[in-house]
Amino acid sequence: MTEVRFYHLQHQSQEQVLPLLLGKALERGHKIVLKCANTQECEYLNQHLWTYSKESFLPHGSAANGDAVLQPIWITAEDENPNAADVLIVSENAVSQAQGEYALCCEMLSGHNPNAVAAARQRWKAYKEQGFEVTYWQQNENGGWEKKA
Repeated sequence: MTEVRFYHLQHQSQEQVLPLLLGKALERGHKIVLKCANTQECEYLNQHLWTYSKESFLPHGSAANGDAVLQPIWITAEDENPNAADVLIVSENAVSQAQGEYALCCEMLSGHNPNAVAAARQRWKAYKEQGFEVTYWQQNENGGWEKKA
């Protein structure tokens, strides 16, 4: 059964948090699909992951790069899994219908957007009704994560 985690961003932006989450997933041997809201967000996050740090590297690609099956992290605006990923990360601006195809789905949630919080509550309820294991992680002041539900 798929585990769905909501990551409630309060003290750092998605751009700051994504490299850390992606890096941890890769360290644990996972392949990842990063679902974006649109192609512009894909392009932005693709570029961001190349430049976010001079000391780190996250192997990734998107339709602009090709070779999806070779990419440990695939960035897309589609509900697709061309790299046989077992982890789905849904950006704070996106929605996916493919959670059940993964062992783990992580939804990014901006704590500064009341509409996003309300929409996440509706998705939480729907996931619970579908039988997914759902947890809620809140960012603390140090950038760490605390499981709240």
